[in-house]
Amino acid sequence: MYCVVFFAVFFEKGSLISGLESLFLRHGLPLERNVLNQNVSLRNVIINFNPGKDNDVINTSTRVNRSNRSVDVVSKNISLVLENLLENYESSQLPTHGRNGPTVVQTNILIRSMGPISELDMEYSMDCYFRQYWRDQRLSFLGPIKSLSLSIKMLERIWRPDTYFYNGKNSYVHTITVPNKLLRISRDGDILYSMRLTIKAKCPMELKSFPMDRQSCPLIFGSYAYTSKDLIYLWQNGDSVNFVSGMTLSQFDLISSPYRNITINRREGEFSVLEVSFNLQRHTGYFLIQVYVPCILIVVLSWVSFWIHREATSDRVGLGITTVLTMSTISLDSRTDLPKVRYATALDWFLLMSFFYCIATLLEFAGVHYFTKVGSGEIPIDEDDWEDCPESEGVSNKTETEFEPANKDERPRRRNSLICPIYNVNLHCEKRSSLVLAQDSSLPPSAVRLTVERTTQTENKLPKWKQLLYCLKGDDKFRRQRQREAATSNGAGSQHGRVRHVNSVSLIDRTARIVFPASFCFFNLFYWMAYFTTQEKFEWGDNKLTSVNH
Repeated sequence: MYCVVFFAVFFEKGSLISGLESLFLRHGLPLERNVLNQNVSLRNVIINFNPGKDNDVINTSTRVNRSNRSVDVVSKNISLVLENLLENYESSQLPTHGRNGPTVVQTNILIRSMGPISELDMEYSMDCYFRQYWRDQRLSFLGPIKSLSLSIKMLERIWRPDTYFYNGKNSYVHTITVPNKLLRISRDGDILYSMRLTIKAKCPMELKSFPMDRQSCPLIFGSYAYTSKDLIYLWQNGDSVNFVSGMTLSQFDLISSPYRNITINRREGEFSVLEVSFNLQRHTGYFLIQVYVPCILIVVLSWVSFWIHREATSDRVGLGITTVLTMSTISLDSRTDLPKVRYATALDWFLLMSFFYCIATLLEFAGVHYFTKVGSGEIPIDEDDWEDCPESEGVSNKTETEFEPANKDERPRRRNSLICPIYNVNLHCEKRSSLVLAQDSSLPPSAVRLTVERTTQTENKLPKWKQLLYCLKGDDKFRRQRQREAATSNGAGSQHGRVRHVNSVSLIDRTARIVFPASFCFFNLFYWMAYFTTQEKFEWGDNKLTSVNH
């Protein structure tokens, strides 16, 4: 019975060896060499098998020793394969050297992150895995291993494409902790060369619509020395530009990333080039919070002066200057991160209009002060209508009853005097004037009240166009006439029974309260509609590479 089993196993073992021998002979290999070209007998590859009961269980230590020996054999075999492949290899020649047709390099990109995108330098950066595939049949081999992952030192001994970025500025390969490169060769000669790159490239920007703008940042790369007759670049498949899930940008939304193959003309000839365009839409939230809303509030704050009485000169001027200086500060801060372009951006137009409204508010009060304010807010004393106040030392010991009306010709007059020199004297002067006019029964009560608080807005006796003409001309005679009308209570308005309002509001202020807010609202409506409805569509632009000379 043991003999039968022995012959059966021997027969099966012999059949296995015969089959392997026939396979080697079919491929033209010697029987004493394996596929990795090492002097090892084919029969030694097959572990001896004995059908005895004692040989059914293999010792663990023997199994480990055999596995270690097999690993050493495989590593030695790989080294021998590479040495044989590179024995007559010329790294300076293209894989298709001596054949008809160019070498094809296929490319894909996996983008890990993008940013920052700088408007000041007009550039952007991104971190990506840059992969290139090509076939070099000189590196093909036969064997059970489908692909070999090799050290990057192997790159110095084989041919690889001289890819460079046309619009690159400062790109580099990551080297921590080792150079982040990968080289893999399949048995058919297909080569994968992958790198982790940080690419900083130029991005020509059109900032006329900033910050409601759209930008298209290209990445253009190709061969530096080989023309399209020798080397052609192609995108690997229909999904050659990918992004890591969850990737976001701080100031932009990535709308799309179209890519294409193009051919450019240089002085040396035609070159195959790949281009991918990153279409970006800017976020406007930051600028709304930091620029637009503060500007609108400052402009609205400047309109408060329209409700401040024109007699408060220092208050209105101080408010106007404060708003102007604040607008200047915001305008300067908003330009720090922008290039000095030759045109005005959308943000510049808004800041300019807001600054104009603050200046116009200040100029409006200047017009009110010059054209309609004819008094100082105090009681002017005209030499023809008002008696001079007594000396200060004599007034302090008198009471109100001592100010009796008397003949004006019997008292001395102080010529070219508007107010009393001392505050107390001015107060008694006002009280005396009130008593004098109160005892005069021919004057109406409203005229008596006007002696204490004079108006600076008088009734218009002349046509408005003529008054405007006089104001623009700066006629001194007309201005003195207005001052006398404001200072006296016996003007034409009181004679006709019309009461002049004390501290009346200027007609210019009344008009400004309506015109300024209405025009500013209209400007904002037109501004936002114009920039949001006229956004340009993304199109392939002229990369201007045809004029590049190397």
